[in-house]
Amino acid sequence: MHWFTPKLPQYDPLKWREWDFSTRARAACRSWVTEGYGTPLFVYIFYACKMALYIAGWLLFCSITPTLGSVSDLASWWLHPLAFQKALLWSFLFEVMGFGCGSGPLTGRYLPPFGGMLYFLRTGTVKLALLPKLPVLGGTKRTVWDVLIYAALLAVLVRALTEPTLENNVLLPVVLILGLATLADKTLFLIARGEHYVVMTLVFVLANSSTEWIAGCQIVAASLWFFAGISKLNRHFGPVVSVMVSNSPVLPFAWFRRRMYRSYPDDLRPSRLAQVMAYLGTALELSVPCFLLLAPPGPWLDVGMGLMLLLHIYITINFPAGVPLEWNVMVAYGAFALFWGQPAVGVTDAGVLIGSVVLVTSLAVPLVGNFRPGKISFLLSMRYYAGNWPMSVWFFKGTSYRKLHQNLTMTSPWVADQLEAFHNETTTQAVLSRAMAFRLMHLHGRMVGRLLPQTLKGELRDYEWLDGECVAGLVLGWNFGDGHLHNERLLKIVQDACLFEPGQLRCLFVESQPLFSNQQQYRIWDACDGEITSGMVPVSELADAQPWDTSGLNSKIES
Repeated sequence: MHWFTPKLPQYDPLKWREWDFSTRARAACRSWVTEGYGTPLFVYIFYACKMALYIAGWLLFCSITPTLGSVSDLASWWLHPLAFQKALLWSFLFEVMGFGCGSGPLTGRYLPPFGGMLYFLRTGTVKLALLPKLPVLGGTKRTVWDVLIYAALLAVLVRALTEPTLENNVLLPVVLILGLATLADKTLFLIARGEHYVVMTLVFVLANSSTEWIAGCQIVAASLWFFAGISKLNRHFGPVVSVMVSNSPVLPFAWFRRRMYRSYPDDLRPSRLAQVMAYLGTALELSVPCFLLLAPPGPWLDVGMGLMLLLHIYITINFPAGVPLEWNVMVAYGAFALFWGQPAVGVTDAGVLIGSVVLVTSLAVPLVGNFRPGKISFLLSMRYYAGNWPMSVWFFKGTSYRKLHQNLTMTSPWVADQLEAFHNETTTQAVLSRAMAFRLMHLHGRMVGRLLPQTLKGELRDYEWLDGECVAGLVLGWNFGDGHLHNERLLKIVQDACLFEPGQLRCLFVESQPLFSNQQQYRIWDACDGEITSGMVPVSELADAQPWDTSGLNSKIES
């Protein structure tokens, strides 16, 4: 593994740019099998240091809390309810500052490696207001009011972290200001991990005692694991396991990576071994909440904690897409603080009010999101790393992508320009080719080649391919797997500012597969001319395809 330079593929990345789609995809995906991103060691050190600073921040805020104690006394207070509350609020702050999920090189952020404060404290940047026509807080560009609300959110979180106790006069402003920030830009609610950190903070506010909020948080935590398992009851997770193992820094063995596929290099569907690993992973996620909720104190609860640690350690050391490393640490710590450290508290202690609130936020909302994925974010639906997330690919003709920087206020240069600050053109194109492979290797990515003739107005070599995740990172200041952030709504905002001509910007949007359905929706749009076509594709057909297939889909065209 190289220290600073990505490992180059066997093919010539500069010649790769001129090949047709099928040849490009075949070369890049075969390279992914044994090399993944080819990530240099320095990148992993960067994330490990960031995670260490995250833990150090929690220790700092706890050490200045008189009722907890110094770091040297950690063993006596690390499971204290107040220590958990400080951990949650610190995680909340860490994310909204832009240092958590969706940051760094593994998410297409090279220079700068963070968005967050660099973006949300700057007027004129693009936002997705919850109610676009709302006076003062609506619109599509960040105003002074938006910046002040975001700054106020940071301030009240810092205040809460430095208080000796957490009463409602400290916590309620966090919830209220986050509500205003969400009206101004729904992206901020997702960054704050609304389904987790925000709901638990609301539970703190509503509780009459620590027993009530601990029980309420137990329900929220159990829902995170449960719906993460439910979301994998489809055919998407097998390819996810293959893709993740191929990019794992702890499983660098080419022979083992090849075993994740049926018959490398010609058949890159997941192997039986990968499918078994997917089944075991799903069973593990579903079993953890059952053990933690139902097992009495003693050996069975210890088994549940062991399974939980196995799950989150494996996820963390594999540096999954979006690199939610700190979030995984917080979830694992929460299991100790809420279940193992509070064996006398059960979910029935939550009370009627808190029980009703968390049943809506942590049961009803995820259920609707799984059956009607187009209506609710995959984060609020708790479909974590299941491969079944909405996605998009944006195709800019020629140098038309430069209109983004000419007409929009962004904190990051074009992704290739960021890379060229560190690498030569060959290495830059190698990294971009692997980003394309990552998308195609997932199940819904196998639509792309088959839909290219309908999507592009010309040859692929005439276009710059950019994943919608990177577009969201450039234009919205944050990206983390939620295709709803870079769908038709963002395209309209971009078009209103940039005025692309017909054929200059084409987008392929793909929605998540609904739970227990065999259909997945796609839409093809031209930035200037609007929708070109849309349809539904059988997921079973995608499961039988190769990433480089270009044969037509048996899709049902929608009116």
